[in-house]
Amino acid sequence: MLEFRRIVVLAGHYGSGKTGLALNLALLLKKTNDKVIIADLDIVNPYFRTMDSADMLKQNGIRLISSRYANSNLEAFSVPPEIRSVFSQKDARVVFDVGGDDAGAVALGQFQELFCEDDYEMLFVINRCRYLTQTPEETISVMREIESASRLKFSGIINNSNLGPETSAGTVLGSLEYAGRVAELSGLGIKFTSVREDLLPALKNYPGAVLGIKLYKKTIWDI
Repeated sequence: MLEFRRIVVLAGHYGSGKTGLALNLALLLKKTNDKVIIADLDIVNPYFRTMDSADMLKQNGIRLISSRYANSNLEAFSVPPEIRSVFSQKDARVVFDVGGDDAGAVALGQFQELFCEDDYEMLFVINRCRYLTQTPEETISVMREIESASRLKFSGIINNSNLGPETSAGTVLGSLEYAGRVAELSGLGIKFTSVREDLLPALKNYPGAVLGIKLYKKTIWDI
């Protein structure tokens, strides 16, 4: 069974699938925790934000903290002031969805000291099917850029290699060697591989931990 620290930070390159994972992880944590919060630091991505699923999160009793400019025509560097409050709510589980560029990582870095004083883990979301992270070397370069901008170190990897609704079992299996090489180069372990729920039967013998996920709203491939 997968276990997570009180605060889980999801970061990665554009299109890696962080937001979809954040939604799934928050819903998973809600099954065993009364208070769950998603803190949306994906402040510059106009394609797919947790704000798009605000109603679904509210119906499931999950609090969403998001930029006041989310889903508007204004792409402003705006960190919600409520973010700081999650560090004092020790009875809540928190999932951070971090933007896939320097601005998102810099926004995360504003709270570097608070993270280091708390129980957190930062997971690098990788997707072999996306531009600029198709090779392990490219992926490691993105990883180091995020670490430098945020002043925080990753503690694990999530293999989220997918093509949205076009993903097949072969897509997932084809990412095994890639993910393993990223883990080798980074010195980090693979926390789990995400798999669309309907593909789980075909991947029952997949080596390593697997988390079944649902797709919410549009993916970047539908834009």
